[in-house]
Amino acid sequence: MQKANGANGDGRWTFFREFVKHPLQIGSVIPSSHFLERRVVEAARIRSARTIVELGPGCGGTTRALLREASPRSRVLCIELNPRLHALVSGIDDERLIVHLGGALSLRETLSRYGLDAPDAVVSGIPFSTMSAASGSQIVREVSAVLAPGGCFVAYQLSGRVAELCRPVLGAERVELELRNLPPMRVYRWAKAKD
Repeated sequence: MQKANGANGDGRWTFFREFVKHPLQIGSVIPSSHFLERRVVEAARIRSARTIVELGPGCGGTTRALLREASPRSRVLCIELNPRLHALVSGIDDERLIVHLGGALSLRETLSRYGLDAPDAVVSGIPFSTMSAASGSQIVREVSAVLAPGGCFVAYQLSGRVAELCRPVLGAERVELELRNLPPMRVYRWAKAKD
């Protein structure tokens, strides 16, 4: 199955180097803490999810946390824009994992490409605060369109911009603050109405 350990030293160094090169693509200078990963997994209710999408897996710490909690029959699709980080996450050995090099703007096409059902959970670490409002709104619309009824969107962010983008499409958010992360991070959650 998967390698259970978190991001190794090489992964953290790669993450930092890629942040320096592409600060607008990566939401933090260091990877997420285990505390933040656990809070994200709980907010997304991963244990009951069959199809899980992670947007911007970075060096794979949250990916590993998702895989630890996901059922043996779940599928986890990670979509990463950065080739070096994509290569890191591709090194996770788990038959449930699909790692796609590409962007979140083509979420529907990517799900279709891999023959995946509507996701029960979409988890995002991509920095909505550094992208254009048009791109952020389009990603939110993509997420809303693909989510299964009753599914949830969880975004962990430094700023509240994602909430501004999501409210018109997904309604009011639930938000928690994880202080045991550097920097402290907000975890936002939206649930799609059941039909």
